[in-house]
Amino acid sequence: MKKLLALFLMLYCLSLSAFSFSLPEDIKLPRRQAITYSEDSEGVYVIKISTQKLKEEIKPFLSIDLVTTRTLFDDQKYTLVVNGGFFDGKNKKSVSYVTIDGEMVANPQNNENLTCNKFLEPYMGKILNRSEFRVYDFQGHNVYDIVPHNTAVPVNCTLKHSLQAGPALVPELRLEEEFFIVKDENGKIISESASALHKYARTAIGIKENDIYIFIATDKAPMTLAEMSDLAKKWGMEKALGLDGGGSTSIDFGELHIITKTSDTQETGRKVKSFLIIP
Repeated sequence: MKKLLALFLMLYCLSLSAFSFSLPEDIKLPRRQAITYSEDSEGVYVIKISTQKLKEEIKPFLSIDLVTTRTLFDDQKYTLVVNGGFFDGKNKKSVSYVTIDGEMVANPQNNENLTCNKFLEPYMGKILNRSEFRVYDFQGHNVYDIVPHNTAVPVNCTLKHSLQAGPALVPELRLEEEFFIVKDENGKIISESASALHKYARTAIGIKENDIYIFIATDKAPMTLAEMSDLAKKWGMEKALGLDGGGSTSIDFGELHIITKTSDTQETGRKVKSFLIIP
């Protein structure tokens, strides 16, 4: 009887081992998220993208027709979509340079509403040289930067992607240098673009230790561009750039869906031309 019991236990153990399995490593151990977000204050969100953990890359997207971030997010099943550079709502052409996979896909000099504007003509150099977010390929690694458009690509680097907007917020706020304000000979402000000095919903992107941060000031907590600069500095950004704001301010990531409601956006958010996306 004891021999039979021992044989039964041995067969039982063998049967268990036949059906045993090990969990995949990424299930057994908690995965450290590449993208996280927090609320800096009520109505102000900060999304951190840890680029070393990110399997995909952040890159621009240019739409033929104007679309909302939510439509792009839902249709393409992207991980993250945020509004990008400036555009002309009348002719649907970009007012910002955009480069994707090494190819310039949007050139503001092809926008006749911009280049044929007599008032803007004296300032065209500043407009075309506004700052942009860049993704370089450096020996197989992605390196991120924010520089004026005319800045040369560093040696041993290849420009993969870029999205122009403005102004640069950090290390210095370049309002006058990038034609967001114009002063007369007495230092009085005579012109203002993108409501630079007024409180509106805003979108910005920053870089810290080659990680990327996206800042969203919603219409519940509107900011001036100077206040967005202060926000980016508060979070320790080495460089930061303002993106299109106001009614264009919008982002979709996970359960975070932010739009800015204005008279023309209603419940869906404004349709825009360019975006930053993570597939």
